[in-house]
Amino acid sequence: MHDDNEPDLLDRFALRNHLRFCTDEGRIWLQENRMLLLHARALGALRRELLNSLGQERARALLVRMGFVSGQQDAELAKRLVGDGALEDVFLLGPQLHRLEGLVRASTLHSELDLKRGHFHGTFRWDNSWEAEAQLQDFGLGDEPACWTMIGYASGYVTQFMNRFVVFRETQCVSRGDPCCVIEGKVADEWEGEGAEAHIRYFEPENIVGELMALQEQVSQLRASLGERRGSGKLIGVSQGFRAAFDLVRQAADNPITVLLLGETGVGKEMFARWLHDNGPRQLKPFVAVNCAALPIDLIESELFGVERGAFTGAQQSRPGRFERAHGGTLFLDEIGDISPAAQAKLLRVLQTGEIERLGDHRTRTVDVRLVAATNVELRRAVKEGRFRADLYYRLNAYPVVIPPLRQRLADIPLLVERFIEKYAALYQKRLAGLTDRAVQSLQAYDWPGNIRELENMIERGVLLVPQGGFIEVNHLFAGIEPADETGEAIDASGSLCAPGSDAGDPVDADALDRLLVPGFDLAQHERALMRAALNRTRGNVSEAARLLGVTRRQIAYRLKDLDAGL
Repeated sequence: MHDDNEPDLLDRFALRNHLRFCTDEGRIWLQENRMLLLHARALGALRRELLNSLGQERARALLVRMGFVSGQQDAELAKRLVGDGALEDVFLLGPQLHRLEGLVRASTLHSELDLKRGHFHGTFRWDNSWEAEAQLQDFGLGDEPACWTMIGYASGYVTQFMNRFVVFRETQCVSRGDPCCVIEGKVADEWEGEGAEAHIRYFEPENIVGELMALQEQVSQLRASLGERRGSGKLIGVSQGFRAAFDLVRQAADNPITVLLLGETGVGKEMFARWLHDNGPRQLKPFVAVNCAALPIDLIESELFGVERGAFTGAQQSRPGRFERAHGGTLFLDEIGDISPAAQAKLLRVLQTGEIERLGDHRTRTVDVRLVAATNVELRRAVKEGRFRADLYYRLNAYPVVIPPLRQRLADIPLLVERFIEKYAALYQKRLAGLTDRAVQSLQAYDWPGNIRELENMIERGVLLVPQGGFIEVNHLFAGIEPADETGEAIDASGSLCAPGSDAGDPVDADALDRLLVPGFDLAQHERALMRAALNRTRGNVSEAARLLGVTRRQIAYRLKDLDAGL
């Protein structure tokens, strides 16, 4: 998130032109500093190894100090760029450098800088933090902020500017369920309160050679605490919304109270209902599930309450309904908001008396059933509109549990993906390397109208399409859906970055264009010729051909449908 009121210092100092990709020499330069283009997955793996080997506290201190050095380097770069100008004018280049380097999207919330008085106080917002994403993918949701290298970077950057020791602390972090990451910084001496002294110690070098054995217990405790945060049984989740819903369900498991599960289609209401049954005193008795929306209105009463022989045409024998089949156990009525008014009246009577009457029968039968209902209908509105009985609504609404949609449970996506990959890799006998970083980002950015059901279907498709031992890519996941794409800077012929589609460094020869643009020019024919040439050069590799042409793989795959059979 870039504040429109904040000057774009990257443009002002033409910093993109200082980033040079010297591929022949195997070097990348940001002005005088040599840079490295690393895989985020590899850096995340190193981070994970440090945590597992050294324990959280030691690894955190090491990562903070590593980031501190990086921030100092960028501060020196900013000072060189400003030349004889005022340092205050270039101070906010730090957050924008963070953005250019692909670490995070930073925006200024508040900044006070007075170099003469040695005063600084600032708060900044971070979005798309690579380190928070790495923490979530490797360890799930935790209780503490986890952007340790970037906290070190911010501290090192301002310290180098101020020539005074400045320390940042993370007050919000995506890795613990917050909507974004927020940091606050000020001079180290001004930090007070609980944890201030311990936090400052992370910046101090230390010798840990003789302490590795003692850290093994800390690592075990960390793993145990992280494991406890996962959902119990087949319910998976660590997000705040999931935990709130799960805590309510857990407290109701040992009690006979009627539970009403609310949420959009596909959020896993039946999974919650099954967990209630499997973890309660009725677990050895039947669990009967009914999708009320899938039953015709004229059959729902006979399905729920049973029917006697001769009750209506076609009723050639008596049979029990779902209430009788669930006797002693749990009856799950999904999409209960869609049942008919007559069925609503009978259902209310069962809840009040514990007795049912089969269609065509005057004899009552006693049933002992734990009822769990679910709906994606706004029942309160349905009551106002006369589509749902008020007395039944109040009976069902004794213990409502709202299950949030997947778009509000982004922290749960890595865990769900892991479970679904494990499930379908075994089904299709595949060995997978996991998801690409782009695929993970696309899953996090998607709106999920179909919720967890859609995610599961998407992962099954990906597992089916991915080559043996390969990574699941974006095009393996999204069928008929164009995921949100990200724009970025391209590299022109001189090694500088330029906006895609700009004329800077355009390799196309003007004379070649003049030769093409003659009367009778056929754009479609030349497009087909270009695609043939690209596919021939890449020996039929569609992904490579797409990169050669500067389009996405999905775009070239779509155009392939329009090419002749000889392509």
